[in-house]
Amino acid sequence: MMRTTTRATMLIILALLLGACSDRKPAEERQGGLPDTREEMVQVLLGSGDYAAIAYSGHRKVPRSVENTPTITETKEDLRILAAMGIKLLRTYNTTLYPHSRRILQAIEELKREDSGFEMHVMLGAWIQCKNAYQDGVDHMVEDEETNQREIAEALRLAAAHPEVVRIIAVGNEATVTWQAHYVPAGVILKYVKMVEGAREDGTIPAATLVTTSENWAALGGEESYRGPEHTELLGSLDFLSLHTYAFHDTYYNKALVWADPQETSLPVAEQAARAMERCIQLQNDQYQAVKDYLGELGLETPIHIGETGWASLDNALYGPDGTHAASEYNAKLFYDAAREWTGANGLTCFYFEAFDEPWKSDGTAGSEGHFGLFTVDGQAKWALWDLVDAGAFEGLSRGGHAVGKTHGGDASVVEGQLLAPRHWKFGED
Repeated sequence: MMRTTTRATMLIILALLLGACSDRKPAEERQGGLPDTREEMVQVLLGSGDYAAIAYSGHRKVPRSVENTPTITETKEDLRILAAMGIKLLRTYNTTLYPHSRRILQAIEELKREDSGFEMHVMLGAWIQCKNAYQDGVDHMVEDEETNQREIAEALRLAAAHPEVVRIIAVGNEATVTWQAHYVPAGVILKYVKMVEGAREDGTIPAATLVTTSENWAALGGEESYRGPEHTELLGSLDFLSLHTYAFHDTYYNKALVWADPQETSLPVAEQAARAMERCIQLQNDQYQAVKDYLGELGLETPIHIGETGWASLDNALYGPDGTHAASEYNAKLFYDAAREWTGANGLTCFYFEAFDEPWKSDGTAGSEGHFGLFTVDGQAKWALWDLVDAGAFEGLSRGGHAVGKTHGGDASVVEGQLLAPRHWKFGED
């Protein structure tokens, strides 16, 4: 069938679908690019609604390794797909474990040279971990100084080499929340935040480069157990808070979430799912508000944005048919739409997790960690993005030799058939 959608019409559709709402001029109409002060950078890059964001790691193969790291060509495939859906801001996770971040930045620079209208900015993650993380003899009170210093040094080098692309350095990813195997005390994160601040002051990196840490809401002060002098100093040192909140995981672990309401079992399954999703968004808003209230208690006005939230479309354990029934492509769309509405209404930039499925995260199985992507590993748009496929956003684009299309051949009945009624199954209960 011949497509008749004009470019102008497609752009209007994209704007509506992405929920852009801002009184500011669109990014491409601004004179002189992004601002050169940190306060303005926070407001424009994160607070204007003009820079749609996403978490991106493009590892396609199992296992994740240097040899399996996406090439520049593969990375450019991904970036073109993300740009087609309106993304202008990426979040990455490490700088030296694999050459992925370096290649992402190189790919962006090449795409900018090929097309003067191409625009993509990066929140560059530097991985921070404790001594002997993920192995015997782990010591959470002692940092892995060699790894951490190498990560920060490379982050500063990359920020200096790509000043028009690297706009934010995120020191650590869930690096202080105690259920992570690599967690460290807040003072370790503070140490490296100060190192980035020093690089701004001495001109090593642009003065407008923002610094944050990407962390679960609980460890940002939402729970009292994390609070203390170094934690308070850390919160006051950040240009903004990159907050993680995951109602998906809360369907199993968090008794505060009424995922399955016994009073709703007589309702159609789709209605049960819709009501459950409303409660999920309310819980995430409560978690965001808890951190915001704590900042108020400290007398801090540090802006908060959502560094991660997302929903898996498949699972073979806690969230699948034998668990809470949360994981499905149907529920993933419900959450994606609701999360975008929630963050947009509150003026929050959301680094939605994540762009593409990553099989290595679940060892190539149907485990949920490998299925948070809005696209499958072979580039098929999941139900949440089918409207963009219909709008022609991805026409001519492919991933790994597969043209971007809809999952299940566009058969909505397959997605609808995945939906199961929310099931009560909380952590610590049979």
